[in-house]
Amino acid sequence: MFRLHLIPYGTRIDIVGKCKYMFVVSIMLVLTCLGFMTFKGLNYGIDFQGGYIFEVAMPGTSNVQDLRDKLGKLNLGEVAIQQFGAQNEFSIKLEKSDDGTDQATAIQNIKSALGDGVTYKRVETVGPKVGEELVSNAIKAVVFALIAMLIYIIVRFEWQFGLCAIVALLHDCALIFGLFSIFPLEFNEVSITAILLTASYSINDTVVIFDRIRENLKRYKNSSIKDLVNRSLNETLSRTTLTATTTLLAVVALYLFGGKVIANFSLPILVGIIIGTFSSIFVASPLLVFLNIKHKKETPPVEANIP
Repeated sequence: MFRLHLIPYGTRIDIVGKCKYMFVVSIMLVLTCLGFMTFKGLNYGIDFQGGYIFEVAMPGTSNVQDLRDKLGKLNLGEVAIQQFGAQNEFSIKLEKSDDGTDQATAIQNIKSALGDGVTYKRVETVGPKVGEELVSNAIKAVVFALIAMLIYIIVRFEWQFGLCAIVALLHDCALIFGLFSIFPLEFNEVSITAILLTASYSINDTVVIFDRIRENLKRYKNSSIKDLVNRSLNETLSRTTLTATTTLLAVVALYLFGGKVIANFSLPILVGIIIGTFSSIFVASPLLVFLNIKHKKETPPVEANIP
């Protein structure tokens, strides 16, 4: 039976020996991202910054690109359009204009651009206060997710594993947030989903490696912790790279052929998979070497006392 191995079994790469250089790279990237977030901030989308939401039924046949062309002439900034229900029903989100136009005039201009015969099922304005609440809720969602993952790791392993896992997750989240700050990507509710997906993927990879480390702590009692972690990383390297590669192929297909809306969603996940794989191998696991984890004692089998 044919089995695909991107990295052959039996490799002996000194990953832990190179971790100091990787730590320097990671720290520099995190500090760069934090600097951009501090001084530049995030490019908040309609969900966080405020704007207009329309649910319309267009007369005749229309598509997303036709509507985007009509509304693009208004120069209102980011326009998010999704089809829902029937083929002629659309959800439209537009940013608020900064040119001083009042709300009623802006809505009328949007309706004029859409043309006659349009049925408006919903017209709403998202104010800045709602946007602030969404930002607060988004931050809470990320924090609570990280805490839940930390509790899971501590319960399943030991506190050293939990600490290393949470450091790697904070590293991943900082780089993803920095991605939205450095590049002109809109930060909206979908972005929060991408961040949580990245954290979930990263912790899954980390748990697989931690499981092998825990097994080897019982099996190789005479090995040093550095050699043991290196062995565990090499033993799981083929699985880690193969999982990352197959996932990347699916996300790249979404990015290239899924359209603009799907591309904005899949790009952070694409980068997040690379970051999560990197942190699992070069951040979370090598940190265990510096936290003085101990070899495990085998629990002797309990002999049944049969009369």
